[in-house]
Amino acid sequence: MADYGPRAPHGPDMTGTHPPLQDMSANEKQIFDYLLLPDDSYDENGVYWADMPIAKRIAFVGRNDAKEAKRELSSIGRMIKKDPLSPIPFYFRNMVLPGAGLGLEGYVLFSIGNLKPLFEASFNSCWKSHKICNNTWIQAVDYLEVIGIIVGQMLVGVLGDWLGRRWGLIQDAVIMFIGLVMLVSAWGVTQNGWIVCYVWSLFVYGIGVGGEYPMTATSGMENAVGSGKISTREDRLHRGRKVTSAFLMQGWGQLLNQALLIILLLVFHHGSGNDPYSKVAAQWTYRVSFAIPAVGTLWLVYYRAYKMKAASKQLQAAKAKGKVTGYDTESLSLTLKYFGPRLLATAGGWYANDIFFYGNKLFQSEFIKVIMPESHSIMPGWLYNLINVGVSLVGYYLASFMIDNKLYGRKWMQIVGFMMDFILFVVPAFNYDYYTSLKGIKAFQAMISSPLHCDNDSTANPNYYFLSSFFNQFGPNSVSFIVAAEVFPTPIRATAHGFSAAVGKLGALTAAVMYNYITTTQKFYIVPWFGLAGALLTLGFLPDTTGLDLKEQERRWHYIRTGREHDYHGVAVHWKHLSWWERFRGLHKSYDAQLDYRQKIDEMRGEWEEGMARKAAEKEGAGDDGAHYEDDEWSSDVSTYFQRTTKSPMILGNEKDVDSEESDKSPVKI
Repeated sequence: MADYGPRAPHGPDMTGTHPPLQDMSANEKQIFDYLLLPDDSYDENGVYWADMPIAKRIAFVGRNDAKEAKRELSSIGRMIKKDPLSPIPFYFRNMVLPGAGLGLEGYVLFSIGNLKPLFEASFNSCWKSHKICNNTWIQAVDYLEVIGIIVGQMLVGVLGDWLGRRWGLIQDAVIMFIGLVMLVSAWGVTQNGWIVCYVWSLFVYGIGVGGEYPMTATSGMENAVGSGKISTREDRLHRGRKVTSAFLMQGWGQLLNQALLIILLLVFHHGSGNDPYSKVAAQWTYRVSFAIPAVGTLWLVYYRAYKMKAASKQLQAAKAKGKVTGYDTESLSLTLKYFGPRLLATAGGWYANDIFFYGNKLFQSEFIKVIMPESHSIMPGWLYNLINVGVSLVGYYLASFMIDNKLYGRKWMQIVGFMMDFILFVVPAFNYDYYTSLKGIKAFQAMISSPLHCDNDSTANPNYYFLSSFFNQFGPNSVSFIVAAEVFPTPIRATAHGFSAAVGKLGALTAAVMYNYITTTQKFYIVPWFGLAGALLTLGFLPDTTGLDLKEQERRWHYIRTGREHDYHGVAVHWKHLSWWERFRGLHKSYDAQLDYRQKIDEMRGEWEEGMARKAAEKEGAGDDGAHYEDDEWSSDVSTYFQRTTKSPMILGNEKDVDSEESDKSPVKI
């Protein structure tokens, strides 16, 4: 009998079901270890990275990250050597296109706050003094689009799990295009009529934008997993980066919008950004700024209709495994039963985040007034916002680079981001007059330690605003987007993400409505506590999925779906990947690495036998049942082991046929 050393998974099988795993040949054992114990998650002794002592864990993670970085840099180097411009289309194809919808969302949604000071300056009697326009409709500009987003998130989240990811993506792009056409052509016989058309156009556009959240997150995440039976290295090491790289297009959309508004105003205002602003210049600026993304959105409709035909593949496989057609109501019920606290964390954390995020964006003009109270030109405010968006983009990219780091990852990134926002808002809140005075500027700069600064004629320091934007992106805004899909099973993933995002937008709606009725000082008293609440919700109820194989989560879900949740012993119930609440309930006690190794091999055996049975049925002319199955390809060593140790009468009866077929098999798809 072969000696497998410390990597032997368990002792003899006493059940009599299958022969002991020690009967494996050396080649068979090696291939099973390669498939089930990948070297980016397990050391040479088969120990999972989260089971290692802290010092060894740090060394293991650092070594693997350095190895992966070297591999990626070498790959980029080869691309550049072959074609110096090849990394550009690669980035565009893998990062820009998956997040194009969110880029358009960032462009249009945040143009509300950018355009507001221009409209107030150009249409003073309507937008500012409300002499000829209804104040209720003016205020509705801030929140009716948010309501449209909530409708879209809930509606498309359900449709995405029902009809598939691809149709949800196409529908989103079509609705966004219609909304942009409405925005460009919005008009009325009175200025108040124009406002009404403008508001409802934003509502329609918001429905399309809302659907982008669950569709972009779920399709991006599932495409990173791969279609084989075994998870990919890309999923384990870069799933978070792939999703957040799409999400950060939101920041590029904001940057492009602000830059284009500055350019368009200079073009239509005779090369000057100073007041007074004519109504004609304002109209041309805003309408052309919406016409440009309309062209990009129309192209997006084409791309999703004809180039993303496999976007629903993972969902189809999950439904086939659960023998479900249509919407999986049973999975919805089980998700609420087993993952209800996770839903509280994702939805509650997103709500707290959007109080900060959308509050800042919708009312950025108010913050700029604190910084430059004597200026009547909108250009300084726009330029300050351009800097702020640039700082935010740094946060987006840093989040993308760090979100898969096993020593920091999703959960700690969100907690730290929430706490930094809490601190950066609560400190000036309780000494507001001092920090908005000339005397307090230098002390505030020293406290923040930022290279950004105001000149001596300013009356307030914007550093807290810039840094809070940075930590919002390098924290809850990026993390909430990915975890709201990642911690839930595939059949209900879009619904859970859509619900979490909709609750988050209730935070934006809270900010939009509440900020109309409170002063800037009061905003600083209220907002910080949502950061603290978000940190506590994350700490207590959000699991850390950093480094966790997404297929392993689906494996645990299959046990739950079939009523055998206590029979699951894999890493998805490792204490590292559970929330504090789940640990308190004792879910981590089911974790057993050695028993799980045996179970995985037995599950692979079952899939192999099912594949052999299907092939035998097809050979006899039974036909295809139309269901979606994953590949039946296995390596010759795996097939030989299962064939040699199977107890299936059907397989044993057709052993000769199996031998002849398996001899021609290609290596396992991994």
